[in-house]
Amino acid sequence: MGSIFVYVEHREGTVKKASFEAIAAARSLAPEGEVVAIIVGSGVQDLGAELGQRGADRVLVAEDDRLQFYAPIATAKVVADLMTSAGGGIYVCAATAQGKDVSARIAARLDAGMASDVTALRLDGEELVCERPIMAGKAIATVRVKPGTVRMVTLRPNSIPPLEADPARTCAVESAAMNLDENDLKARTLEIVRAEGGRIDVAEADIIVSGGRGIKGPENWGIIEELAGLLGAAVGASRAVVDAGWAGHEMQVGQTGKVVSPALYIAAGISGAIQHLAGMSSSKCIVAINKDPEAPIFKVADYGVVGDLFEVVPALTAAIRELG
Repeated sequence: MGSIFVYVEHREGTVKKASFEAIAAARSLAPEGEVVAIIVGSGVQDLGAELGQRGADRVLVAEDDRLQFYAPIATAKVVADLMTSAGGGIYVCAATAQGKDVSARIAARLDAGMASDVTALRLDGEELVCERPIMAGKAIATVRVKPGTVRMVTLRPNSIPPLEADPARTCAVESAAMNLDENDLKARTLEIVRAEGGRIDVAEADIIVSGGRGIKGPENWGIIEELAGLLGAAVGASRAVVDAGWAGHEMQVGQTGKVVSPALYIAAGISGAIQHLAGMSSSKCIVAINKDPEAPIFKVADYGVVGDLFEVVPALTAAIRELG
């Protein structure tokens, strides 16, 4: 089968949680096999030990000062070259914005078979078998990636829990050779400006509280943020809210926003248009609050509250505050 490679995403000296999940997925495919983590960047050598504690057997570190921020062409070339040198194998990466971008580029370079945005994966003999939601989450497709090619997977965040860190577990951390020229660096990120407030990214959050058109206006958005704050949750929004300018696009959940799979998704004042359901129907537990008993959101909800969100959400917030 060869090694299982995991592309590791990081920011500001911290490995993204979704990458730990990808390592756990790789570990589940081959409990006794070799899981090789690949990390590309500048000043990332010290992250290797933590990757070993989370399940990696070997870490390849590609360090270059020009790669302080994500450089799509260069990163894809580095990872593809490392996998080619090792003789191929299986590749797992988180289906984040960066993960999907770099994985598609790597697949094109390697002429690889690839399954995108999967929520479960396993080996059936030599075939890699993956499951992924389709038709706005109404069905699950089983995708088989046959041997004889590099087999690549992008894993939807929050689909597989990360392994607990084991301080006693160590791994080899090696410097990886690179051969980059200026053509490889013609697309680079020069600066990242963080939005004010340091919001939790909905794509990786364990809990999300989302508001929809039923919130009626930006002046009422505070009741969504207050509940989210008490739960330590990310704040999400429907497309209607984003299009109206009540919330930023980075908060949009849905087919044209971010696809999420949190442990808990609370939808307040969201009717459940098909585009929104496509982005959140794989959540582990869905709680819907809507005054329309016929709202489509109730068809996918585990728990539904038929009522006015301006009464229900503050009451829920007060109850959680009392428990805290």
